[in-house]
Amino acid sequence: MGDDNQQPEESHRGAFGEFGGETGGLIDRTFRERIVLVGVTTPPDRPEETEASLDELALLVDTAGADEVARVHQRRESPDPATYVGKGKANEIKAISEQFDSDTVVFDDELSPGQQFNLEKILKRTALDRTAVILDIFAQNASSQEGKAQVELAQLKYRLPRLRGKAKNLSQQGGGIGTRGPGETQLEVDRRRLLRRVHKLEADLRQVAKVRQTQAKARKRTSNRRVAIVGYTNAGKSTVLNRLTDAGVLSEDRLFATLDATTRRLQLPGGEAVFMTDTVGFVRKLPTQLVEAFKSTLDVVVDADVLVHVVDGSGVDPYGNIDAVRYVLGEIGAGEVPELLVFNKADINDEPYRLADKHEGAVAISAHTGEGMDDLLNAIGDRLRAMTELCELIVPFDRGDVLAMIHREGQVLSEETTDTAMRLLARLEPSSKSRLAEWVTGVTEQTK
Repeated sequence: MGDDNQQPEESHRGAFGEFGGETGGLIDRTFRERIVLVGVTTPPDRPEETEASLDELALLVDTAGADEVARVHQRRESPDPATYVGKGKANEIKAISEQFDSDTVVFDDELSPGQQFNLEKILKRTALDRTAVILDIFAQNASSQEGKAQVELAQLKYRLPRLRGKAKNLSQQGGGIGTRGPGETQLEVDRRRLLRRVHKLEADLRQVAKVRQTQAKARKRTSNRRVAIVGYTNAGKSTVLNRLTDAGVLSEDRLFATLDATTRRLQLPGGEAVFMTDTVGFVRKLPTQLVEAFKSTLDVVVDADVLVHVVDGSGVDPYGNIDAVRYVLGEIGAGEVPELLVFNKADINDEPYRLADKHEGAVAISAHTGEGMDDLLNAIGDRLRAMTELCELIVPFDRGDVLAMIHREGQVLSEETTDTAMRLLARLEPSSKSRLAEWVTGVTEQTK
């Protein structure tokens, strides 16, 4: 990789995997690559923010299976259109890469195809960006057919505009009647093959989205509320779901350990049943390709009644993580869904409790030890009950089916026997109240 006598295209060890059915990685994992990280501070960002972002990039690179050997930080008024960092800085990065015998240079911000091409010519080694690293990690962790298809689609859309300058001179010469002529370059063949694969994956994922919509409609008919667990990657979302529902979801202390949405039924202390879903973790500068590819998975967030926003309260930048998650929620149309902040990892230090005290209604927990989980369940129940109406119903004794429906779909607070009927005070969803309208005598309270 670091040999100046090689052409850039021949020295890209670990740059790109094979295109096709199996998702190819962007970083070669047969050995630990040596990586130089590059961050650029442009107004209004501050150098310390860039350093924090580079720290996270180092974690991402480590998760992908490589090691940081050096770091370059530059301040500019704006990125250079040709090389992002400027030709002089690019030559400096080349010298540093040679000094540390690095295989690859990873930039903290997304590079345009032209910038990446120009940098690789100067550096004589692979130039990747944060997007490529995140895509590689997702490729490693995708386990379900849907997850693999989503990641492959995102990778192909990232690679398509970067099929530049490869095999320019390889032409397929026609050998029969009607086929003579210059033929197609290998680049055109590769592009057409990738586009066919993209179209097939998009069609497959549209079919998956239809199945998800059917399942969502079935869940809505049960009148059970929907709760989605969201949060920054490695905040402890899967551990929370496992602790509450014994879901058995993989939970590890690493970035993007789980990518597939998992839904489980949960009984709240007040008797209400809810569907709780664990979702893929978010991160700063989450690639647009991934957000788009995972849209069917993230629809569960948009359709949720409450978002349980899990935050690593013991981390170095919880507020930055909260902002990053809220930005992605806004991007997918879930910015207005009610949010319950949950500061996790209280077993590490007391910071989650201090943070929870600063946010009304927030909860501090340790999903690892189970501390505070009862408070979390009560908080979820309170949020959901605040969306219901407190109704009085009078049901004749001979309508046991209606009484059963009230108990099944609402929260019965009191029951009183009269001479001819049962008088009940219950919290009901708007849909349940509509179905029971014949027996509702009045709404005594409405809360939001």
